[in-house]
Amino acid sequence: MKKIHFLTIRFGKTKKKSYLCTKLYKLAYMKRLFLLVALACTTMLHAVSVKKVEPLNWWTNMQCPLTLMVYGDNLADGQVTILDAKGKVQDNGLRIKQVRNAESKNYLFIDLDVRRAGTYTFVIKQGRKKVKFNYEIVERKISNCIKESFSSKDMIYLLMPDRFRDGDPTNNTVEGMKEPCRKGYIHGRQGGDIQGIIDELPHIKELGATYIWPTPLTWSNDSAFSYHGYACADYYHIDPRYGTNELYKQMVKKAHEMGLKVIMDVVTNHSGIEHWWAKDLPYQDWWHQFPEYTATINAFTAAYDINASQYDRKMSEEGWFDHHMPDMNLDNPDLLQYFKQLYIWWIEWANLDGLRVDTYPYNEKVPMAEWCRAIRDEYPWINIVGETWTRPANQVAYWQGGTANYDGFNSNLPSVMDFPTEEAIRQALENDGTAWGGGMARVYDALTADYLYGDVNNLLMFVGNHDMDRFADIVKDNDPRRVMIGHILIATMRGIPQVFAGDEYMQRSVDITMGHSGLRQPLPTDNELTDTQKEVYRQMKTLWNWRKSEPVLWEGKTMQWLGRDNTYAYVRYNKEEAVLVFINASEQSKNVPIDHYQEILSNYAAVGTLPLKSNQTIDLQQPVVAEPVSALVVKLNKK
Repeated sequence: MKKIHFLTIRFGKTKKKSYLCTKLYKLAYMKRLFLLVALACTTMLHAVSVKKVEPLNWWTNMQCPLTLMVYGDNLADGQVTILDAKGKVQDNGLRIKQVRNAESKNYLFIDLDVRRAGTYTFVIKQGRKKVKFNYEIVERKISNCIKESFSSKDMIYLLMPDRFRDGDPTNNTVEGMKEPCRKGYIHGRQGGDIQGIIDELPHIKELGATYIWPTPLTWSNDSAFSYHGYACADYYHIDPRYGTNELYKQMVKKAHEMGLKVIMDVVTNHSGIEHWWAKDLPYQDWWHQFPEYTATINAFTAAYDINASQYDRKMSEEGWFDHHMPDMNLDNPDLLQYFKQLYIWWIEWANLDGLRVDTYPYNEKVPMAEWCRAIRDEYPWINIVGETWTRPANQVAYWQGGTANYDGFNSNLPSVMDFPTEEAIRQALENDGTAWGGGMARVYDALTADYLYGDVNNLLMFVGNHDMDRFADIVKDNDPRRVMIGHILIATMRGIPQVFAGDEYMQRSVDITMGHSGLRQPLPTDNELTDTQKEVYRQMKTLWNWRKSEPVLWEGKTMQWLGRDNTYAYVRYNKEEAVLVFINASEQSKNVPIDHYQEILSNYAAVGTLPLKSNQTIDLQQPVVAEPVSALVVKLNKK
């Protein structure tokens, strides 16, 4: 029988261990190891970290209060202190007003009182654990408080960055982005970028534009159709396939140096399903949530219809724009503050000159009115135009700030897109206009609704954009004369004209059956242009550069005359000068009935100039004949 030793006995250099002692030792060791592993796992599970802080920085002397949204691991209930540059706790330069949890344990909202510029160290403590991050407060540039924004004296050039010009092929496909560049595939990314915009600034300037409006350049990471940019995956960073935040800032600076200004396209109604917060929303009501995908019913009228049901209001505001575009809940105060800060940050950081808001009536109207007010409280000079894609005019006018709405609602939105007049011009020129009430009579009728708007000179005028068939595709016979009539109309009527990139060449869709992707094509190069396209560009350049020197077209009053023979006339006038425009959209020559217009023209000299025809002179006391499918533009001075 084997002897069992319970003790370890030493005899000189001899050491013996009992079998039982060895087993107990091993068990104790394994238990200790298990406890250490369990402790390590627990520590990992409850580790504290900071992964994102938004806004990326802030400034002194801002009207908008600052709330940091801090995202990481296990931040809820964290104790927050702020250290100065010397590592000492301070509350003079940057003071904490309140620290708030979200529903997710991984967020903190920190309300701050900003007093002095500097780099501050935030410490978030959870028991024995703590994490630090630095945050910069910058001295604000006062010059950004006294700028000018886009107005009726400007012409805005709209472009889609991916479908404009490829200036840097090295960023066409970026590792980690779901959709690569696929040139030649009509629905794929084509490689356009910020460098391409910079390269084309001289062309935009030469055309006569004064503003550029790129569709969204921020991060979008859908696996298909990501080129349009309206499904944002990170609001504070430029998509790396376009460039960087710094390159965007340089683009704005270079545009300013050339006398061009920049509008940012903003999206408050929805984000992208690939946004970084999608897997861990701060609050469950950060997005409007449904048991299954539920689309918006697009009932904008529910916002003001006295007969509308609450159900329709809810489904119009809360339904999703598309499967990959979750609808944001602006009734959540932290989300509304997030969007206020977001676009104030971009304006201040990049020195922007204006904003365009996508899908404006899809938003909750009261929070959006508050958003507009916050932006304009910060920048009283700034203009904001909302995409109000609806008709008729009363439904568009409701969304413009200053409109005398029956319910007293004021959106605080200065400008809206004039879709009713756009539709009238397109319908007037897509056929021969012989039907009663058709042709140019449609344009006349559109302007009869001007009394509805808070400010008709702050309507955005256009005949085409990135979401509708190319203008040259829809006019009768793809006629360049009709293309020019459309642009002469938006150049000489009230409002702010906007031209879609490529329309200066009467560019057509590569395949009209392919929808948006077919019309959103890169700008043609010089060697791709036909003689007709070159001539259209020459006329466009003359038109838009002439308009820059005509204040009567920016703020003058309007008087119009209806023709029932597919003609239309109007005069833009002030005390010193006038511009007579006679449109003959028919296929026959027409005598211009100058005597009909004498109630205005009698105040001006009878001999005028034709600014679009090398300033040739014309005597309006003599018979005037308008050629088929043409626009007669006459500049007149005071007698």
